[in-house]
Amino acid sequence: MCKGFVLRKDIIENFKGTIIQHGKYNDRLYLMKCPSSPDQNLADDLIRLTQKKGYTKIFAKVPEFVSRQFFLAGFIEEARIPKFYSAGESAVFMSFYLDKNRSNEPHVEKLNHNLAIALGKENKKTVSDLNTRYVIRKCSEHDVDAVANLYRQVFASYPFPIQDPDYLLNTMRSNAEYFCIEAENEIAAVCAAEIDRKNLAAEMTDFATSPGWRSKKFAQHLLAFMEREIKKKKIKTAYTIARAMSVAMNITFCKSGYCLAGRLKNNTNIAGSIESMNVWYKSINKDK
Repeated sequence: MCKGFVLRKDIIENFKGTIIQHGKYNDRLYLMKCPSSPDQNLADDLIRLTQKKGYTKIFAKVPEFVSRQFFLAGFIEEARIPKFYSAGESAVFMSFYLDKNRSNEPHVEKLNHNLAIALGKENKKTVSDLNTRYVIRKCSEHDVDAVANLYRQVFASYPFPIQDPDYLLNTMRSNAEYFCIEAENEIAAVCAAEIDRKNLAAEMTDFATSPGWRSKKFAQHLLAFMEREIKKKKIKTAYTIARAMSVAMNITFCKSGYCLAGRLKNNTNIAGSIESMNVWYKSINKDK
């Protein structure tokens, strides 16, 4: 395990017909999956639970029809992906702050500058074919130790325990597909697609490149490869929640035709601290 890395994770559990993640690691409650007809007191119950636990933020991804309940409870909209759900409803990313300091972005000028740089690269695809020295492929269960080790090298912290081989194995067997680029007989870069089969959506996530293999545009190659693979599964919407501090990752998605959905303020414990995240999306099938 790399120096300075400590494996921590928040709890994922069912709550009143939903799936939530919560804990002090991200210092938040995250409503990960919400039905189209949730309990009419869900938003208020989430606030009460978060107050009881002492977290400073609630982050919720909900269908547009449900968002009214959250607005009335004091939530604000931070991002939106059109036609995300199978019924054609938008996904609304909403937040509730229990500590006003959590909503203040100390580096807002830097974040805005990074975004402006990325938006200036819109649809400027300059990546060439992957050098034949490298192999791009889907990961297998035999790769989990090497993938976890790469994540430990790259991230001082992460919102989910991707540095744990058992976690990777469990997600591989349920809803995630991992992809990698091999260079000189080692995994040099990796990413994942978390598949929402019901809504034909996929989160393009968990990108990491070994420090010795950066500046090769591996992330762009992996993103394009993932898109081709998930199209085979009839996925219609691809999206990501990317570090707003990372110019390179935001450029990668903007160059690849993704649209900006919004920014989640001080949302995620990643790379050693709580950071703001940009949401990007792309319709990869024209009928949605």
